[in-house]
Amino acid sequence: MADAFNFELVSPERLLVSEKVSEVVIPATLGEMTVLVNHAPTMTTIKPGVVTVKLASGQVNKYVVFGGFADILPNSCTLLAESAVAASELTRDTLQKRIESTQADISKANGDEHKTKLEQFLAELTHLNGIVVGA
Repeated sequence: MADAFNFELVSPERLLVSEKVSEVVIPATLGEMTVLVNHAPTMTTIKPGVVTVKLASGQVNKYVVFGGFADILPNSCTLLAESAVAASELTRDTLQKRIESTQADISKANGDEHKTKLEQFLAELTHLNGIVVGA
């Protein structure tokens, strides 16, 4: 068995995961990032995407996150998500509602910087829609 470390995935709604894991792949803002035991201390922002968690037992679970940040230490990783759900629980309808809500927010955005951030978020949601729902 590979070395394990503590991983927690937390959203405002609930604690989704608190387990010993051997590997976590997170959708960091600058690209996917694989976290293993003894990873260098790092903090990173998270974009909408899929988090793949390999438990110490070897079981693999997937979760969909909608932004947040991760705090990575050599013996632990905590991902604080703005919102998260098990990938198996995400429906096309739920994701479509998030896309439509973001489109409405863009039409009401004040200022170019805010509008640009919302447009980037919409692009990430649309990409996520193709990955998660298309699978």
